[in-house]
Amino acid sequence: MAPPAYPLLPSSSLPHLSTLETLTEKQILSALQGLSALYCPLPVSVALKANPGSNTISDGTATPLLDSGYTSGTEDDTDRVEQKLTTLRADGFERSFVERWVTGFIAKATELPGLSSEDALDTALEHASLVLESFVARTLEEEEKEKDNSDFSRDFSFVLSPSNTEQTELPITIRLNDGLAGTNSKDSDDVGLQSWGASILVSGLMCETPERFCLTQATLGTSPRVIELGAGTGLVSLVLGAILPRLGVTQPQIIATDYHPLVLENLRTNIDENFHSSDHVSVQATLLDWSSPIFEPPLERPAEMLIATDVIYAPEHAVWLRDCATQLLGPDGIFWLVATVRQNGRFEGISNTVEAAFTSEDRPRGKDGRQLTILQGEKLEKQSRIGRGDESGYKMFRIGWA
Repeated sequence: MAPPAYPLLPSSSLPHLSTLETLTEKQILSALQGLSALYCPLPVSVALKANPGSNTISDGTATPLLDSGYTSGTEDDTDRVEQKLTTLRADGFERSFVERWVTGFIAKATELPGLSSEDALDTALEHASLVLESFVARTLEEEEKEKDNSDFSRDFSFVLSPSNTEQTELPITIRLNDGLAGTNSKDSDDVGLQSWGASILVSGLMCETPERFCLTQATLGTSPRVIELGAGTGLVSLVLGAILPRLGVTQPQIIATDYHPLVLENLRTNIDENFHSSDHVSVQATLLDWSSPIFEPPLERPAEMLIATDVIYAPEHAVWLRDCATQLLGPDGIFWLVATVRQNGRFEGISNTVEAAFTSEDRPRGKDGRQLTILQGEKLEKQSRIGRGDESGYKMFRIGWA
């Protein structure tokens, strides 16, 4: 069966309020049904009862407002659509737009020619009311959730061992909001709101042997750009921000990237918790969607180092990551990619897609014609009491131009 369609943005797909008088009953109910299905995904919904066969919008064409994905033949298709829906529901701009649109619709509803019948008017108003009620309920739920998660801060402690034997070991402590750790590995927001085993392990190794990761002034200079892909809670970026100045890299610019709005919000909170505007280190969070990347500031210039830990959860992720890295990595840069090995469950074998992506003959080339290639790979053992039960170890790849 064909894969499900991704939802359209309400701000770009809903009919303008000034055109409502020209729409038919079917077109109006179709637009409202799409909003109900997006913001009120109930098992039995008045919106779905009203017009179950339609998912078109304003102009009466077959443009889908959304497709829930439940007719898809694969679990992965459904998961990807649900991730998109979750992100869209959390989008504050879209919710604000819909709230204004629905409020404007309710004010006009009784005067619309397309809703001349009493049944159609009642159905349309019920759709609209459901959407507005869902916003109130969701706001209360988010406030309660924020309150519940506010006490889930975790302190991660490491010891920095500089390669210069004259320097003493230095304690490194990072405090993170890690409130949803382990709650639901299938939820895209939850995945990014917890610190996974790979990020903890790599953070410790960077502190123990920084030269192993080329974290030296001789390699990076004094003001390198370091970009973390799929930063999640930001542990790796925050550790880099803490240790690089102590290794002679005095003014690093560290950019932690992720995709999901709630993850980015939590990431920024964690950065503010650990760094202040008076610090010489620049650590910032920004949006990056690997599937359709936009290389605008602060991602407009290449980086001396890229790093990503436990970010591969589907076969296409390794390809998207490779293509992004091809655009982001500087000519002499290094990309550290750590994939978690899972020998059972729905992510079994996913770590093998990294080798496939970076050895494919048709992989993209950089500006000088070179391709990103795995220069070195090694296995990392899982540490006791760190990581989830389905993690059996890790593969660390040193990737560069060749």
